Amino acid sequence: MNAKIRLYVEHPLGSGQSVPLTREQAHYLFGVMRLSVGGRIALFNGSDGEWIAEVAEAGKRGGALSCVVQSKPLQLPPDLWLLFAPIKKARTDFIVEKAAEMGAARIMPVQTEFTNSERIRQDRLQAHAVEAAEQCGGTFVPEVTDLQRLDRVLAAWPEYRQLMFCDEAEVGAALKLAENEKGRPWAILIGPEGGFSEPERKRLKALPYAHVVSLGPRVLRADTAAVAAMTMWQQALGDWL
Repeated sequence: MNAKIRLYVEHPLGSGQSVPLTREQAHYLFGVMRLSVGGRIALFNGSDGEWIAEVAEAGKRGGALSCVVQSKPLQLPPDLWLLFAPIKKARTDFIVEKAAEMGAARIMPVQTEFTNSERIRQDRLQAHAVEAAEQCGGTFVPEVTDLQRLDRVLAAWPEYRQLMFCDEAEVGAALKLAENEKGRPWAILIGPEGGFSEPERKRLKALPYAHVVSLGPRVLRADTAAVAAMTMWQQALGDWL
């Protein structure tokens, strides 16, 4: 029982469960995708796995779906946070989308001393995370938090969570990751395009839970660095292997 369309919904899913549609969802399914009563669609809500549902009611301003059978169980990502300094709009969108695809459990924009962007649209970035999960077959949507100052995030940091601090000045430090135990809570920190300030770098290196790593001999753009860092962590400590 296959469905070509996947849709994220904020509603419980289960056998026989009726799922009401918003006006926007109804327009997409019935106006854009041309589904009609009896058509099938895959639904997920981030907690109940993926369910195949059939269109029970179809209208221009709303409609309803009925869950038929579960097609995928819930697949949770590793307990991994991605912290990054926002950059230009399209490239920040890219970071959020790729983090959702690659298995981040939480995505946290942070403001550093050299961060260029002083504000974000949290709701828009959360929508990008939803779209990424819809398109890549995921059953979990990571939370995208609002912009927070890095110093305040570190002041309230849970010390049981390890921190992978990506520093372009530390060439050759990547091998230290493999020495750590799998299954522990982690976070990755990517700096702004201007890099970290010296006081920030000094503070981060002094943290007992911080692990300084290099992303190679070349300076990477922030969006490239986020993908490279998540790839490195997933291969060493994540659920890729």
